Amino acid sequence: MTPREIAAAFVEAVNSHAPDRLAALMSEDHVFVDSDGTRLQGRVRLQQVWREYFAMVPDYHILVEEILAQGPTVVLLGEAEGTFVREGRLEAKNHWHVPAAWRVVVKDDKVEVWQLYVNPEPMGRAFNRARED
Repeated sequence: MTPREIAAAFVEAVNSHAPDRLAALMSEDHVFVDSDGTRLQGRVRLQQVWREYFAMVPDYHILVEEILAQGPTVVLLGEAEGTFVREGRLEAKNHWHVPAAWRVVVKDDKVEVWQLYVNPEPMGRAFNRARED
């Protein structure tokens, strides 16, 4: 598979909420980099992080509108959206939708780096609303 195809498979696994498929696509030393620069590393750790995220945002979805690829690096441009769950319920007020970009680095047919670029403020506001009493 090409890096572009591997990145597309990773997006499909995200949209299917399949942490085991995501883990199968990750390198052993996989790195996730969030918009604020937070770095998480390790396939096993990230598999669990994705599992927890899907529980917190059960309708999380990525829409890719454009793909740019050069060598092992793929850039995905599009949107992300989801709803933070509150007491087992999805409420419209806790929904967010943001433009987003991802940088994907592939090595030996595995995703070595998954880096997110997004304005976290809309997600933060939705998260805070979901946690209000």
